[in-house]
Amino acid sequence: MEKVFSKLKGDKWIWIIVILLSVWSLLAVYSSTGTLAYKEGRGTETYLIKHFTLIFAGLILMYFSHLLDYRYYAGISKILMIITIPLLLYTLLFTDSVNEANRWVTIPVINQTFQTSDMAKLALITFLARMLTRKQENIKDVKNAFLPIMGSVCIVIILIAIANMSTAIMLFAVSILLLIIGRISIKQISYVSVVGVVLLTLVVLCGPRRQTYLSRIETFMGKGEPNPDKEFQATQAKIAVATGGLFGKGPGNSTQRNVLPHPYSDFIFAIIIEEYGAVGGGILVILYLVFMYRCIKIVTQSPKAFGALLAAGLGFSLTIQAFGNMAVAVGLGPVTGVPLPLVSMGGTSILFTSVAFGIILSVSRNIEELKLKGSGQHLKDDKKVNEKVIVGEIPAMA
Repeated sequence: MEKVFSKLKGDKWIWIIVILLSVWSLLAVYSSTGTLAYKEGRGTETYLIKHFTLIFAGLILMYFSHLLDYRYYAGISKILMIITIPLLLYTLLFTDSVNEANRWVTIPVINQTFQTSDMAKLALITFLARMLTRKQENIKDVKNAFLPIMGSVCIVIILIAIANMSTAIMLFAVSILLLIIGRISIKQISYVSVVGVVLLTLVVLCGPRRQTYLSRIETFMGKGEPNPDKEFQATQAKIAVATGGLFGKGPGNSTQRNVLPHPYSDFIFAIIIEEYGAVGGGILVILYLVFMYRCIKIVTQSPKAFGALLAAGLGFSLTIQAFGNMAVAVGLGPVTGVPLPLVSMGGTSILFTSVAFGIILSVSRNIEELKLKGSGQHLKDDKKVNEKVIVGEIPAMA
């Protein structure tokens, strides 16, 4: 085990959390895909192997992402933004609708679909960190700093919101947090917040998915006549949570996985509580909280603004997404399609999430290397002092 960790650079606690989440993901997905396998006439092992392959590929991406100096992501973010905005437009205008939403693009040749909002999240956060770092000297300048930053945030958020409101809201919240950390004035942040809320409200009221958004909000708020069909997912998730008790029914013993839609993705936390109980759910919550704590520690130790903003943005993004998913599963939020990072079964979302973890670890690796260089320099200085003492010289006081 020590040999493995010796090759892994960066925060060891984050690596441990990643490994624990990955193992838990394999157990939960294998348990919750039985009904899906039956409907499609496949063995459950098929989905386990596919999910294991994605998790393994994600770990490889994470490893190579953390080896790349995080400063290179500043240039990569610019390329990603150039690709992301046209790709989001293409997704909305030219792709087929799945569950009343245009979110997925099919990659030619390999015939693999991926959700463009996953790339957009990574692109916007890294680009925002780059912009805030580059504009620090004139960060209060409305024309040269505020408007370019605000424009990039609003364009990406709205393009995502048209098809995926929950992801857009979470990304908007992370953007506001980055603006605060990046020393944007409270007055300017207030303008961004007002404009963002107005635009998101217009999408809810006038967008192509307005009926879906309004229906979910009304169902969550308990307005109108009770509708069992609309409340079905939330009700079944609550049953799973309620029957889990303190220690759960045990791995593989869930009954709600046969009833609950998407128990392997959107509602996997409810299945985890049913099988592992409140104790298992609590441990999962603690893992994400420890991850956020380690990210905050990286932010405070990073000597460069770009590294600090990267770790903060990606750390908050993953943690908010995790708690958003868990809130829906236990009935604390309206039904959304947000997966649980590194736990839910998914395709390219696992890969983009893994890259985000890798970038955070890259920042942490840089901090460790700087500390080693610093300690090495101290050792050299101490050696010089000792040599002077040996030959009878008295070192000058600093």
